[in-house]
Amino acid sequence: MNFSEWVYGLGMNRMRFGLDNITELLRRLGDPQKRFKTVHVAGSDGKGSTSAMIYSILLKANIKAGLYTSPHLMRFNERISVCGEDIEDDELAHLMGIVRPVVDQMLSEGTDCTFFEVTTALAFLHFSLKGVKYAVLETGLGGRLDATNTVIPEVTAITNISLEHTDILGDTVEKIAFEKAGIIKNGVPVITANVGSTLDVIKRVAAEKGAELIAVDRNDVKIISFTGGFVKMEYSGNEYDVGIPGSCQAENAAVAAECVMHLRTDVSGYIKKGLKEVIWHGRMEHFPDENIIIDVSHTAAGAERLAGDVMETYGKVTLVLGMFIDKDADQICRSLSKISSNIVITAPSSERAMPPERLAEIMKKYSCDVSVKEDLREAIDSVRGKGTVLITGSLHMAGEAMSYLRK
Repeated sequence: MNFSEWVYGLGMNRMRFGLDNITELLRRLGDPQKRFKTVHVAGSDGKGSTSAMIYSILLKANIKAGLYTSPHLMRFNERISVCGEDIEDDELAHLMGIVRPVVDQMLSEGTDCTFFEVTTALAFLHFSLKGVKYAVLETGLGGRLDATNTVIPEVTAITNISLEHTDILGDTVEKIAFEKAGIIKNGVPVITANVGSTLDVIKRVAAEKGAELIAVDRNDVKIISFTGGFVKMEYSGNEYDVGIPGSCQAENAAVAAECVMHLRTDVSGYIKKGLKEVIWHGRMEHFPDENIIIDVSHTAAGAERLAGDVMETYGKVTLVLGMFIDKDADQICRSLSKISSNIVITAPSSERAMPPERLAEIMKKYSCDVSVKEDLREAIDSVRGKGTVLITGSLHMAGEAMSYLRK
């Protein structure tokens, strides 16, 4: 059995929240997570972008760094990166040879590890074997009970919190904030740009843990220019160019800058270069040959910001939309309908996808030009040549679209 057959056989969408299994798995592997320093990032929107920015800054400072994110856009290998290079297939096969016997032994004893628990262990073991100095870890879902929450980081970050996964994390932003704030550790600085009630929750948890809280004031993050979807910004008296499209990236960049300034390793001289040259796909990414924009936004807050940025940069677009069943479809449709001249509803290829007919009924409350294509490829082919096209709604949608376009 090859790596893909084994790891996907664990059930990619099977979830378990709790740290007992991952803690035991890591213990049997020799606790590889204790052999490198970490930066831990949680949030609803922007956690991947912020993680990529921190990683980029560390690499520009010539620090041997790793990045662990999820889910992937096109290939599993994207989840685990060291020094700017995704893990190789032969490296995954080697890790499987180490980890699988441990996972099988635990199963024989009645402990069934999930896909994400095993993937997290693989990442930690890879970083350890590669001699990584710092690893930037993006939480998978939530934070408090997420498998990544087995590290004691040098700094934590909590990006924008909004309603998401309400069936799992809670039905209010305050409940979700509590889950995200679960990554805060005793005496470890925490950086956030949240405001209002979510900031209040983070403040309370930080105080309980004796953790210094650095709250980025959004009024201190000033956008100087917004050209072609990219931001030139000012924060704390310094100007920065941000290499990921989207106005929300200014706030993410401020959080990333604060994170690296609170490391015990001084990399502050590399912040500008790291932010400018950061690479993070699927964030308002433009494919000029096809005149197609692809974005991973999947929350109501993310969709609202995306709509404003796309309208300012490209004007009205043809929208291709598909999402998972647990998302706030009504608010997402409301925001995106305002910038769409016509709309094609489809679905990502996942058992968690919202049926296109159901999503189309919601969208028809806000637009009279709505059609349905069951297959994403068919949806893309149907809108080619019809002006600027925006494909969004989920990371899975974005990944499938990018794979199709690149083929």
